Amino acid sequence: MSDTSPTDPMAEAFEAFEAQRDRLRAVAHRMLGSHADAEDVVQEAWLRLSRQDAATIHNLAGWLTTVVGRISLDVLRSRQARPEASYDDRLSELVVTLDDNPAPEDDAVLADSVALALLVVLESLGPSERLAFVLHDLFAVPFDEIGQILGKSTGATKMLASRARRKVQTTERPTGVGREQRDVVQAFLAAARRGDFEELLRVLDPEVKLTVDTPSGLVVTLGATRVAAGAQLSASAATQGRTVLVNGLPGIISWRADGTPLSVLAFTVVDGRITDIMVVIDPAKLALTDLPAPA
Repeated sequence: MSDTSPTDPMAEAFEAFEAQRDRLRAVAHRMLGSHADAEDVVQEAWLRLSRQDAATIHNLAGWLTTVVGRISLDVLRSRQARPEASYDDRLSELVVTLDDNPAPEDDAVLADSVALALLVVLESLGPSERLAFVLHDLFAVPFDEIGQILGKSTGATKMLASRARRKVQTTERPTGVGREQRDVVQAFLAAARRGDFEELLRVLDPEVKLTVDTPSGLVVTLGATRVAAGAQLSASAATQGRTVLVNGLPGIISWRADGTPLSVLAFTVVDGRITDIMVVIDPAKLALTDLPAPA
């Protein structure tokens, strides 16, 4: 690599870009919900800047935000054409931490849960709505600049952001993982280990949804009877496990005898019953996740 002097325009451009990197990464992650995709977008923004004469850019922060916004918009629109890609990305973004029974009012736990809940509701927004809301409400980008990215008038951009804001505001905020939720999950796990079909039915919502992320794709099972039957059959596979929080939800991680991770489970509990179970058994997905060590 050749040396560059302090006055080298490329070195100055890189220094200016590095000062913006964290903010750009945050914008891209809020847009895309994937750390890997956000890093790719930020890297592409740098490549585009490196091909420009930075001296002609009067507002570098604004220019970079526009570039990141446009690249992210392209990614979101591509996902709409391939819905399964968006879901796969979301599953790979597991945040797994040990559950040390924090109080529901624990500020750090609630902050993480709210951030994760926001990412989930953002998935329900159209690409243009999402960009308008994220850039304006979360990063204070003026509507006229957002309109230039979208190719829309300032008024139309305001309407997009307003519509997105209403959807976000009507989304129920998480209140932390309480003792009742943990007790329901533990009752399910105990019943699965015992093969107690009736107890499994008691803790499962009649319309429970089980989503299993396997190496060959997603497998979805609906209904308490089918989920309970599957839980009985699979209960003996794990050799050791630990209670964890998965994206702010009560869960469990299990390992094989050799210490390699076997699965990560996350449970959604509503009114004392499990309404949703997510299971990741794909080794590639598990390898991408920062998992705690076996006990």
